[in-house]
Parts: sequence; C-alpha cells; structure tokens
Amino acid sequence: MAKASPAEQLLLLDLQALDSKIVKIDRAVKTLAADPEIAAAEATVAEAETARREIAEESAAAQQALTEAEHQVEKVQSRIEKDRAQIDAGRGTARDMMALQHEIDSLTQKRGELETIELELMETAEEVVPRLEGATASADGTAAQLAQLERARSERGEELAGERQQLVVQRGELAGRIDAALLALYEKRLAQHGVGAARLYHGTSEGSGMQLAPGDLAEIRDAAEDDVVYCPDSGAILVRSPEWM
Repeated sequence: MAKASPAEQLLLLDLQALDSKIVKIDRAVKTLAADPEIAAAEATVAEAETARREIAEESAAAQQALTEAEHQVEKVQSRIEKDRAQIDAGRGTARDMMALQHEIDSLTQKRGELETIELELMETAEEVVPRLEGATASADGTAAQLAQLERARSERGEELAGERQQLVVQRGELAGRIDAALLALYEKRLAQHGVGAARLYHGTSEGSGMQLAPGDLAEIRDAAEDDVVYCPDSGAILVRSPEWM
C-alpha cells in the first residue's frame, strides 16, 4: 500500500480544488465557443444579408432596365431630329419628304410608348430604393449586434484564459510541494476517474457523494494514518482527518 503523511495527503485536496476550477473554466470556454446567442445572431445576420443582396440585385436590374429604356428613347429621338433636319434642309423630292414625315410620325409614336415604359421603370427603380435602404440598415444593425456579442465573448474568453493561467501557476507551485510518488498516484487517478482526491467526511466519500459500506469504512478506519486509501466508488484517493471521521 502506498504511503504518504497525512499533511501531504491534505495537500491533495487543495490540488484537487485547483484542478476542479481549471476543469470548470475549460467547460466555460467550450460553452462560450458554442454560445447559442451568437449562433442565433449569425443566422440573423445571414438572413438579413441575403435579403439585402436580393433587393440590391433587384435594384440593379431595375436601374439597368431603366438605363436601357433611356438609351432607346435617346436613339429614337436622335433619329427624329435627323429626319426633321433633313426635311428642314429640303433635300429630296416631295415623296421623300412625305416618307420622312411618315417615319417621324411613327418614331414619335414609338418614342411615346418607350417613354411610358421608361416612366414605369423609373417608378419601379424608385420604389426599390427605400426597400434597399431598409434592408441595408437591417443588415448593418444585425451585423453590429453580432460584433458586439463577439467582442463580449472575446473579452470573457480573455478573462477566463487569465484566470486559468493563474490557476495553472498556483497548481504548479502546489504540486512542487507534494512528494513525486504521491503526485503521480494522484495524477493517475485524476486521469482515470476525473477525480484525483476527495475528502472522507463522516463516512461519506465526497468523490462519489455516497456513504461508504460498513465493511469498506471499517477497513479505511483501521488503516494507518499514512496509508493511502481509495474511494471504492469514485476511485479517488480518500483523504482522512481525525475530525472528519
């Protein structure tokens, strides 16, 4: 049976307390990384950005259609002006002049139709503008909220990292005061069972939270003070003290 002084065995409880805090911090870091509020915010940002992009594409398409319509009106107007200039110059026969006037009339009608289309497209393009502004504001707002949550998470992560580092330093200092053989035994139990050492308090193992069976308790009570004993349920080293028994 392994041996260690009661005073050194008591140090294991302090070591276990530090290890428990480190484990708690590690769990907090994992929880922080999977923050459901941030995940929900990321989904909201993605939805808002998708809506903004779709409306932006709609706006761009409307503007392109309007530009093309304006170009068509300009082309027809240019042709009308060219024909009128030719009529005004009096170049050509009377028949030619009649044909040009007929073409001007047709082009004028076409220009009117194109201007109607242009007006409709202009109204469509203008109608999209406030929707795009609203979608952009929404996307920017959700992105700002996400950034704020991420900053808070980052700050909390830094706090946890700082706390963990302090605990690691304290643990190293405390571990240096414990006999190497006892420390190795503790480390082995910690790795195997998740608890390296626990207090035996009035017949209850704080490693398992269970009352020990009378036979197990009798064996532990009969063991020498420097004997290293174990919890039959959790596998942890049971640390005893006269006032706890």
